[in-house]
Amino acid sequence: MAHGRFVSFEGIDGSGKSTHVARLAKELEGRGREVVLVRDPGSTRLSEEIRALLLDPENSEMARECELLLYEAARAQLVAEVIRPALERGAWVLTDRFFDSTTAYQGGGRAIDADFIRRANELGSLGVAPDLTLVFDLPVEEATRRRGEEPDRIEREGNAFAETVRKAYLALAEAEGERVRVIDASGTRGRTFALVEDAISARFGEECA
Repeated sequence: MAHGRFVSFEGIDGSGKSTHVARLAKELEGRGREVVLVRDPGSTRLSEEIRALLLDPENSEMARECELLLYEAARAQLVAEVIRPALERGAWVLTDRFFDSTTAYQGGGRAIDADFIRRANELGSLGVAPDLTLVFDLPVEEATRRRGEEPDRIEREGNAFAETVRKAYLALAEAEGERVRVIDASGTRGRTFALVEDAISARFGEECA
C-alpha cells in the first residue's frame, strides 16, 4: 500500500507557519506531487464547526478540559475523513497545526497533566503522527505585531500565555529532535522559507524533488 508524507507546521500565532505551509504546498504541487493542505482544527464540516466554538471570544467560560477535548474531537474527524485516506493513497499532507499544538497550548499554556495530554493526543490523532514537524520560532512581541488582526479567544490570553506556549514548543523540539525541527522565523519570508526547504530536503531527500 502506498504511504504519503505528513508534515505539520507549528508555532505561536503570528509566527508565519500558515504563510509557509501554503507556500510549500504550492511548491510541491509545482513538482507534480499530490498535496492535501489542511488546518487543525478544521478542514471538515464538523471540525470547522468545532473550530468556531473554540475560537469564539464569546466562549470565555470554556473549561480547559472542555477545550482540550474539543480540539481532540475536531482532530479525530480530520484524520478519519481527510488525513488518513490521503496518506493511504500516497499524497503529501501538510497541516497548519496538529497534536503538538495541544501539547504546547493545553499542556504548556493551560498546565494540563502531560501524561493526560499524551493519551488524549493518541486518541485524537487516531494513532497518526507527522513524519516531520516544523516549529516556527519568533519572539512573542514580534509575533503579536505581525499578527495585526482582531484576536480570537486563544490569542486574547495575552503575551505571558504565548511565551509559556513558545517555551513548551522549544522544550518539545529538544525532547523530540528527530521529528521536530525549529525554524528561525525572525528573518525575511524568503530566508524563512529557505530554512523550510532545507528541513524538508534533509528529512525526505529526493522524494520532494
